[in-house]
This record gives sequence, structure tokens and C-alpha cells, in this order.
Amino acid sequence: MTEQSHAAFEDINTIPLEELNPARRDRFANATELPVFERLRREDPVHFTPESEFGPYWSVTLWDDIRSVGNNHRDFTSTHNIDLKSLEEKVKLEAALQAIGHKRRKNVGFITMDPPEHTKHRKAVTPGMGPASLARMEPIMRERAGIILDNLPIGEPFDWVDLVSKEMTAAVLATLFDFPFEDRRLLTFWSDILMIEPGRGPVKSWEQKAEETVKCYQAFEALWEKRRNEPPSHDLISMLAHHPETANMTVDEFRGTIVLLIIGGNDTTRNTISGSIYWLNKYPEEFAKLRANHKLVMSMVSETLRFQSPISFMSRVANRDVELNGKNIKEGDRVLMWYVSGNRDAAAIDDPDNFCIDRERARRHLSFGVGIHACLGSRVAEMQLSIIWEEILKRFSKIEVLEEPTRNYSNFLRGFENLQVIIPKD
Repeated sequence: MTEQSHAAFEDINTIPLEELNPARRDRFANATELPVFERLRREDPVHFTPESEFGPYWSVTLWDDIRSVGNNHRDFTSTHNIDLKSLEEKVKLEAALQAIGHKRRKNVGFITMDPPEHTKHRKAVTPGMGPASLARMEPIMRERAGIILDNLPIGEPFDWVDLVSKEMTAAVLATLFDFPFEDRRLLTFWSDILMIEPGRGPVKSWEQKAEETVKCYQAFEALWEKRRNEPPSHDLISMLAHHPETANMTVDEFRGTIVLLIIGGNDTTRNTISGSIYWLNKYPEEFAKLRANHKLVMSMVSETLRFQSPISFMSRVANRDVELNGKNIKEGDRVLMWYVSGNRDAAAIDDPDNFCIDRERARRHLSFGVGIHACLGSRVAEMQLSIIWEEILKRFSKIEVLEEPTRNYSNFLRGFENLQVIIPKD
């Protein structure tokens, strides 16, 4: 039996706590991760894993503790990356980049900065996510959503992730960047390349991962040079190129910011669009509520963000020795804030394991993060998700999921590689 298939049969409660590794990717691929967090919330809410493929790390699993870490950037820094990669992955990517003559550099996007640098860089692109920008984007989003949906095959099975989730996300990202629209699917492809290990999804090898990463950098660096020599515009690249705090950013800072904007603009919305179809099929009574009352769209979107938890965690490193819920975290220790667990914490959410689209205070979830690094594009994401569902409800009374999806082999991105559906003919 393979390690991946074994995860589907293991009894979490029989594993000694000190041996429990919540970040094991095979559990996420098999949708068996939630019992791990249920046990940790109950028995060891601030849990230390001394040995893993990712090195040692702490897991913070309760709503209040996650907020305590996320709101305390002085004691918990994000400057040592916000995800969780194994030493083997780092070595292999380094070797692949060297093989094509590209020296690996440390990307420094503003999500891996602390104030005051973080404040300066975030401020540069904030207008691109503000009310005026949303007002400009709304009719464009709605038009493109309509085109996507009107071109779906009716009465035939198709992959919702490919034809809707990726396509809608790519269209919005292309609009935000003013990226060539005919090449928009490169943006979701590059997001996968950057985040997924070889052998999974579209990533075939470390060599491909290295080559496509460099192509991504080169494409955006060319856009950067172009926008610097043009009058200021409303797209995010132009805002960065003309803002006094970011106009002279280093190559590392620019690449880090682009990686953040691509991944941040892709994965939350893409996985939530897919998750909404999946969970509404699992809870048909909720789908019936939505069809009967289209005003529940925004509430449904928020509930899906909570229930799906498209980003499983964010990582920090302790700047000093800190006590958290009775545990002593040492300076230099890595700490994971498990949003997927906090979003199921019964102390903060009533009946958290039930998908309820008319839940009171539906926007009370952790899926956009907390503190200074809370998702900059949350309002763009909510608008995008609401628009696609408003347009779906205008057109289709039923969308059926045909089989269980293939889930991401990732402990960071909680979503689907594919989702086979059919829209029945009337």
C-alpha cells in the first residue's frame, strides 16, 4: 500500500501526538486532513512536530490563537517565507535553476516583509484593489463571466476547474495586470508552476519548473520596463512602476511581489469557485436555498471561503521566545497558523462542520488571513466570486458533480485539480 493510499485508512487517534505531522500532503490529497485538526484542537491546540520532511514546526489550530499570532507581526515575522517547503525541494529547484544558467534569488514580496517596508509596498498597489478600481472592473468581470458561461457545453461532461474556475481567474488576473488577454492562461499555469511540486498537476519535472519560472519573471520584467516608460495607468504593474516607494525596487522585490500577486489572485478565487460547486452538490438543500433566493449569493460565497479554506495555512517565524496557550515557542521556531482548522473551531463558529449558506455573520472566517498581511485583494475576490454566481443563476438551474475530484497534492493550497460536472439539458 502506498503512503498516499494509507492516509485514507489510518486512525488518527492511534498516532502518538509527538509523531503527528499535520502538514503531510497525502492527507490533503485524500481529504483526510480534517480529523487531524479536530484532534489537535481537542488535545494539543499548539502542537510541536519535532521531525518532518519540512523540518520542525508548530501548529496553531484554534481561532483565537491563530488571530493572536497573525496580529502580532513583531513577535512572529513573515520574512522567512510564508509556506512550507522541504529541504529536498529547495535543493532540487536550486539545481534545476543552475542547470539552465539562472541563479536562484530570494524573492521578497511584501507578504514576506515586516513594517515599515511592508507598509510602503502594500500601499503602492492598494488603489488597484480599492472602490474606484472595483467600479471599473465590475462590468468587465461580468461580461467575461457571461462569455465563459455561455460557451460551456450543455448536456456533456466537462471539467469545471478548467473551463470555469481557471478561465474566470485568468481573465480577472489579466485585467488587474493589463496582461495580454490572449495569453491569460499563462497566469494560472505559472501559478501552478510556482506552487506545485513536479509530478503533480501540470508540473512534469524540476527542469520544467525552473524554465517556466524564469519565463514568468522575464515576461513581467518586460511589462515592468514597458510601463515605466508609459504614463501611469490603473493596472498593478503601472502602479508599482510609478509609485515613489516601489519605482526603484530591486529585482528580488519585484519578483517576489509578482509571485505574490499571481498566486494570491489565483488560488483563493479559483479554489472557491470550484469549492462552491462541490459543496452545493454535497448539500443540495443549500443549493435549493440559493436557487430560491439569489440574494444569498454573497453569504454563500463567504460560507464557501470558510468551509473550503482555499489557503490551508500561513507560516511565521518567532522573533523571540513567546508563550502561546501554555506552550513555549523558541526564537527561530516556525509557526503555522492553520486557517483550515480555525475555520472549524466550534468555540468561534456555530455548528462549524455544517455548510450553511444563510449563516449569521458568514463573513466571519479566517480565509483571508488576519493582521497586517490580511489579503489585499479580498474585496476583488468577493466581487469576482459573487459575479460568477450571479451569472450562473441567470443561466442554469442545475449543475451536477459527476465524481469525486482530484485534489491538489498540497498542504498549502486546498483545492481541486479537476472537477467533472454536467449541466443537464432542459
